Amino acid sequence: MGAVSGMGTTFNLPNYHGELIKVTPTDTPLLSLAGGIGGGKQTDSVAFEWQTEDLRDPASRPRLEGADAPAAEARSRANVENVCQIFQESVATSYTKLAATGQYATPSSAPYYTASGEANPVTNEHTHQVMLALQQIARDVNYVFWHGVKVKPTSNATARATDGLLSVVTGTHRKVAGEITGLTSGASNTINETTTGLSNGDKIVFTAPPAELRADRVYYVVNKSTDSFKVATTSGGSAVTIANSQSGIAYVPASASLTTTGLSELMQVVFDDGGISQQGTATLFASSRQKRALTAAFAADYAKADPYAGTRTIAGMSVETIQTDFGVLNVVVERTLPPDALAVVSLEQVDPVFLNIPGKGVLFEEELAKTGASEKSQIYGEIGLKYGNALAHGVWRGLAV
Repeated sequence: MGAVSGMGTTFNLPNYHGELIKVTPTDTPLLSLAGGIGGGKQTDSVAFEWQTEDLRDPASRPRLEGADAPAAEARSRANVENVCQIFQESVATSYTKLAATGQYATPSSAPYYTASGEANPVTNEHTHQVMLALQQIARDVNYVFWHGVKVKPTSNATARATDGLLSVVTGTHRKVAGEITGLTSGASNTINETTTGLSNGDKIVFTAPPAELRADRVYYVVNKSTDSFKVATTSGGSAVTIANSQSGIAYVPASASLTTTGLSELMQVVFDDGGISQQGTATLFASSRQKRALTAAFAADYAKADPYAGTRTIAGMSVETIQTDFGVLNVVVERTLPPDALAVVSLEQVDPVFLNIPGKGVLFEEELAKTGASEKSQIYGEIGLKYGNALAHGVWRGLAV
């Protein structure tokens, strides 16, 4: 299995017998919950903004009896901006492939056994591939809502990119253990680094990866030397190829323990700045590894085999809930989060924002011009993330994996 570049034909999209089982998970928790709560927003510009305002700290301000009114005060507002990112895919299917639904690839080589069972469940290949492209876009949008870094270009030579939550949550709201920043890549797939005591076999996650690596994967240190190291996808494996002269690389050792105290500290920072105050939408997003660590930490501290308070339905999704010092919060497993990460999110402030294309909608399929014996379609949408007050969210990185 794998991606097919170009037109789908009877040669690169073979038919088989029997039930069609999906291998790749298609859940998109952040996108689904954010869109389900607010319904999504629309914009008529590639950039969109929202406003924030605050109040002064409370204080005792006694006034004299009969005194004139105090000096006038007002609170200024600030603006926050993000942009819509283009999500675009295309599908092309030959006329032969559309017609030959009964042509099977199963008996293609010796010993020529023909599998019995149900017929091919895909009766319209082009429609099926369009559906898969839509699912892929949804997965990409969900990924970008976490990992995106804003790009607002001054010309069409650079593509727009929307900011994601992991990028906009900063300062004390970003709890990171031992992050190393400002690294560069060197010759022979190395990363230049002299400031820490990494050892071969250590697990790290890149918060700003080289172009060839991903921000949602664990990598293992290999070939550690005095001033550099390499990374592999398995412990003791072959080094991943990395281009030379890349800058701005950052990583975090994935070794910190998830504790209820540490989580409460992060939640308190978020709560004190106005976040997770609406109990119905206050949510902990956890990678699969950190979901297990979360369960273990609460169970150990509160001597409960099952530390969860129950379930609730939010935006059409059934989620677990957990009792914390700051109320009952939703707990959602998010595959797209880095494995070392846990996020505290005030979902009522999060919305997908769509650029409405006149006469077409916000995410649509349309037929492309025919240039041969095939059906051609593109799937197109421009989508950005509105995250409200960045201080209403929090992120914990560097947790053990």
